[in-house]
Amino acid sequence: MKTQLILAALIALPLGLSGCDKKPEAPKVEASADAMGEMAMPTAVKHGKGIGTVTAIDPSKGTITLDHGEISELQWPAMKMGFAARPEVLTNVKVGDKVHFEIDWDGKAGTVTAIGLEP
Repeated sequence: MKTQLILAALIALPLGLSGCDKKPEAPKVEASADAMGEMAMPTAVKHGKGIGTVTAIDPSKGTITLDHGEISELQWPAMKMGFAARPEVLTNVKVGDKVHFEIDWDGKAGTVTAIGLEP
């Protein structure tokens, strides 16, 4: 009898423990049209133009840092800030250049889309 109980326990134990790693599934929620209006939607990309000085460029990371003046389209005060930039944007400027630039802002990060030397 003891042998049968031990064998049954040895078989049942791994089966019982196999469910321990399972994570509970998130409840499925169906959104109604009314609830959709209350949900936070992604913000539209805003476009701005500014003038500033290049303080750093990292072509390997595709970034540029600008010490820029106010950007009224984005309601930004003057500040020093790093941005992403496509490689072709970074080829015609160097640290210390005074530039005019255009930027797309998605609410979290900015990308310099055009840049040129100030006269």
